[in-house]
Amino acid sequence: MDAKESQTPDHLYKGRRASLPLDIVVIGCGLGGLAAAYCLAQAGHKVTILEAAPAIGDVGAGIQASPNVSRLLKRWGLGPQLEELGVKPQNLSIRRWKNDEVVGFTLFGEAFVKNYGSPYYHIHRADFHRMLYVVTEPHCDIRVNCRVVSVDPSTPSVTLASGEVVTADLLIGADGLKSITREYVVGGPDEPRATGDAAYRALIPTEKLLQDDDLKSLVENTESIIWMGPRGHIVGYNIRAKKEYNLVMMHPDEAEEGVESWTAKGNVERMKESYKGWNIVIQKLLALVPSTLDWKLMDRDPLPSWIHKDGKLVLLGDSCHPMLPYRAQGSAMAIEDAAVLGNIFSHCSDRAQITPLLYAYQALRYDRATATQKSSSLNRDIFHHPDGPEQEARDRDMRAAMEDALRVARGEKSTYVLAGNANQWADKTKSDIQYGYDADEEAEKWWLANGDNLMSFVPISEAVN
Repeated sequence: MDAKESQTPDHLYKGRRASLPLDIVVIGCGLGGLAAAYCLAQAGHKVTILEAAPAIGDVGAGIQASPNVSRLLKRWGLGPQLEELGVKPQNLSIRRWKNDEVVGFTLFGEAFVKNYGSPYYHIHRADFHRMLYVVTEPHCDIRVNCRVVSVDPSTPSVTLASGEVVTADLLIGADGLKSITREYVVGGPDEPRATGDAAYRALIPTEKLLQDDDLKSLVENTESIIWMGPRGHIVGYNIRAKKEYNLVMMHPDEAEEGVESWTAKGNVERMKESYKGWNIVIQKLLALVPSTLDWKLMDRDPLPSWIHKDGKLVLLGDSCHPMLPYRAQGSAMAIEDAAVLGNIFSHCSDRAQITPLLYAYQALRYDRATATQKSSSLNRDIFHHPDGPEQEARDRDMRAAMEDALRVARGEKSTYVLAGNANQWADKTKSDIQYGYDADEEAEKWWLANGDNLMSFVPISEAVN
């Protein structure tokens, strides 16, 4: 992809760019950091990204880009890359661990495009990251091997491991789960809680699945599949233009040495033992896994604020609202954060406005991100019931929603109340809220209602440099 082909800034923020360009430092070059840098640069600011790693590498596995994300990526000129590298699931299939029985079903595909105006994609994180890097790099300074060891939020500035001090008008903490910037906002280290779960992750070449009659339908039918079982579940879907099959396998975390990192190596034999007795499809899939990653899942309470009290350091993405993976919205929330931040800061005309603009960003994002955190945790409880009365009631509820979805697919009217359904994707109200969200549109509406009032309390400085 030619970076110049993807530069489409004129239509962002209705062509609006800040009359006062700020010097902004983004700590972290993950998905959220790159997106924030891109959006803030398109808003007219000078942006530097500081990344601790010595090089930008291809890491991770499959992630999901739902319509609330894909509409933004397309707006940034990345639609062709999504079509080339992503896979659009036609439906969600929720199944039983023991016999592969389908108990839940939700249409994705064209139904999502019709309802939410943009597709749902499965994509490899490395491809996603590379797309964002290529579109962002021409507009900012990306510095690797720059590990931040301390932060002065009042100046504001950061000190690097090399001893270099980097100053700015504004610091953006996009440094992920193990964020150093979060400690300064919170006032010290905040200890995460173990969820009792961990997640194995693996990729299998789809050519191997196509050679097996029990597995080839996983490639031929473009589905997102969740197998629910006692104390765990497995998610499977195609990525990289159907060249790889991605597996995420939730299991009880019984290893004291587990690491909260999605790059930590796992034990394949222990992985297979975790799903002993699951259906033949799962057994055959696991037999094809040569190596696995094992991610210890930790939970954190929502922060009271994402903004340091001095008003020149703000958090974004996993650094302030880390998501458990049960709803597949972690990267989505970070990308939305970035879009709102860029949109809001396109209004900047004075350094005195930095703090109120940060609070505008938080006002727009806090409730939505917090609600998504809670929704993600809810799926853990829903998916992991042991066989028994609660599991049977859950499955009945999902089956009723599935039958209703199939009626709708045939052109008939919905006859079942879907609100609160055990299949959260079948709950149209929840899906409308989650996937119908347009970060730019929300920022524009908020500013129209509140912008003049917000700025009326901001003193105009005597000199604007």
